[in-house]
Amino acid sequence: MLQINEFKENKEALIAGLKVKNFPNPEEVVEKVLTLDAERRATQQANDDVSAESNSISKQIGMLMREGKKEEAEQVKAKTAVLKEESKKLQEKLSSVEEELQQLLYTIPNIPHPSVPEGKSDEDNEVIREFGEKPVLSDDKKPHWDLIKEYDIIDFELGNKLTGAGFPVYKGKGARLQRGLINFFLDEAEKAGYSEVLPPIVVNEASGIATGQLPDKEGQMYQLTGHDYYLIPTAEVPITNMYRDTIINEKDLPIKNAGFTPCFRREAGSWGAHVRGLNRLHQFDKVEIVQIAKPEDSMAALDGMVEHVERLLKKLGLPVRVLRLCGGDLSFTSHITYDMEVYSGGQDQWLEVSSISNFLTYQANRLKLRYRPEGEKKTQLLHTLNGSALALPRIVATILENNQTPDGINIPEVLVPYVGFDKITK
Repeated sequence: MLQINEFKENKEALIAGLKVKNFPNPEEVVEKVLTLDAERRATQQANDDVSAESNSISKQIGMLMREGKKEEAEQVKAKTAVLKEESKKLQEKLSSVEEELQQLLYTIPNIPHPSVPEGKSDEDNEVIREFGEKPVLSDDKKPHWDLIKEYDIIDFELGNKLTGAGFPVYKGKGARLQRGLINFFLDEAEKAGYSEVLPPIVVNEASGIATGQLPDKEGQMYQLTGHDYYLIPTAEVPITNMYRDTIINEKDLPIKNAGFTPCFRREAGSWGAHVRGLNRLHQFDKVEIVQIAKPEDSMAALDGMVEHVERLLKKLGLPVRVLRLCGGDLSFTSHITYDMEVYSGGQDQWLEVSSISNFLTYQANRLKLRYRPEGEKKTQLLHTLNGSALALPRIVATILENNQTPDGINIPEVLVPYVGFDKITK
């Protein structure tokens, strides 16, 4: 959530940033925020004045009573009843204005970094770099949805029987490949200085609001009937919320956590190869990395997270391209995001496997996540960052497709110690 001072001090830049994000009617919304804030401050001041007058009268009554002027004291006391009623009305108005302002701020996205290109969709994203060689496959190459049937390692029909579409069952070497990738990603995160946590996969409404999934993405989350509990769309939500309502010691920064969880998303269904098989699921596994950093350190932290994910993909031997997302493709809460895509040889297309984002103070403001600089009394908001390192479905799909041979599917060398085999055969 944006801070009020950003609307006052950087009004024109804020409006320009909202336009890059294709936010509708930014001038009107910004003016409404400023109007509500002015009304809030005026109401607060009026209530403070009434309280001050009431306190002054109370002292006057006490003095009159001590002087034995009971009749005068009773006359003055009548004024306190009027002031009390006036204060009650002002407090009700203040609560109403504050609630309206808060709800309005919830609807306004984060402001993009100056380097974020303008654009309306993923077609306008900027390719930063590419590395790795695309696989040379035979003419009879197959996409992963055919390979998993041929080698009987992932069963979509059984998952559909148990739950529904988008909930596959991993079997045999498919399950071992999944587990091996999770352990590999977690081990690499630990080597990079991330402390592992295993958070709940169910969070409350307050956690969803604090990281920005609610109310913006409410329709994309699974809610438990009869509760304000939600299945997590990403481990970002519980891990970041571990620090909600917290003042961090400066010496403990930066904080670096990594966690593996299942993730659940109610994405709208559509047809086509881009959502077939493992390309889009309602339940999937992911290792998430999260950082909490001082404002002056967060962009360097973002670069470090991008480099970490690049190293993972290089070790897996996958062709990669790195994109800077345009304004129209940025998430609601993101200030700047880099996407990692891998080239899937069986489908002849690039697949997104990771997003690494810096949110500046946007989440921290909702989280009330602060630190106190050494030697200072006043606290400051921290910056939050996160990234997929990595989401498994499309990684698995690409490994299967890019390493298919007439004799079976070769396993990347770095994964062999984790899975216990070097080839998937029939």
